[in-house]
Order: sequence, then structure tokens, then C-alpha cells
Amino acid sequence: MTERRLLIIEDDEVFARTLARSFERRGYQVRAIADPDELDATVAALRPDHAVVDLRLGNASGLSCVARLHALDATMRIVVLTGFASIATAVEAVKLGATNYLSKPANSDDIEAAFQAGGQGDASVELVAPPTSLRTLEWEHIHQTLADCGFNVSEAARRLGMHRRTLARKLGKRHL
Repeated sequence: MTERRLLIIEDDEVFARTLARSFERRGYQVRAIADPDELDATVAALRPDHAVVDLRLGNASGLSCVARLHALDATMRIVVLTGFASIATAVEAVKLGATNYLSKPANSDDIEAAFQAGGQGDASVELVAPPTSLRTLEWEHIHQTLADCGFNVSEAARRLGMHRRTLARKLGKRHL
């Protein structure tokens, strides 16, 4: 069995270090970076076949990292990990090449299972939809608009018809 190589793109240093140690114990060669600007050099050195990408990297979007990784290697198994999951970002992540999308808190077992699934769906998933709250609908609409604007808060606020500071407050309350 060849050694599996994992790239972790996560701006939470403690979480990235914990995740890296866990995957090293599972036999992965691991590199963790926090800055998307380090991506090309790290990929060239490591040549990863697996990646875990945080959706929000400071002020940057992890979706751009997903697109770059997929462009470099279409067979790479990419799991997007986020603390603020939405339908819009899940769809965009998969369109850009992610094989799976997980909400935090997720541990190394969850991520390993997502890698093993390899982007294959589960047709046996129940189709029961829980009632959606007004807050959730508002959040999904805001996040879809943010995704459409490339996560530009000023442009999203303009499209939503609200002041930029109002949108920033709403986003801050959601603990992004």
C-alpha cells in the first residue's frame, strides 16, 4: 500500500495540528497550511491525494482552494469542512470538485469515512425534510447571495438591499 498524502488547509492552528496528528497515526503523510497563498508550493512539494479544506480561511473562501486542487488533480479526494454549512456552499463545493462536505464538529473518523466514500452518494438516505425555520431560510438566502458575490460582503449587502454593517452584524451573530 502506498503512503497516502493529505493536505490540510485550515486557519485554526490548534484544530489543524490535532487533525494532522490524528491522520499521521492513520498512516498519512500530512502537511497543514493556513494561507491559500501557500497552496501551490505545498502541492508541488507534497503531491497530495487527499485534502481537507476549511470553507472559511480568514477573509478568503476555501472554495477557491477546492477549485485549484481539483484543477491540479481531478482524482484528489477533497473534503470541505465548515462551521457554517449551507446548501449553497455545499452545492458549490461539489461543483468545484469536492468529494464530500462536512459540518463541524467533525473528527478524523468522519473525515476518513468521507474519504472512503469517495464522492459516492447514498441512495438509502431518508428523504424526510425537517421544517425549516425562518432564521435558517434567511441565513441560506444571505449565504447564497454571498456565494454569488464571491463572498464580497459589500456587494452582497447591496444585492440584499441592506447596509453593509447590518449584513456584517448578521454574519457576526452566526459565528463565522
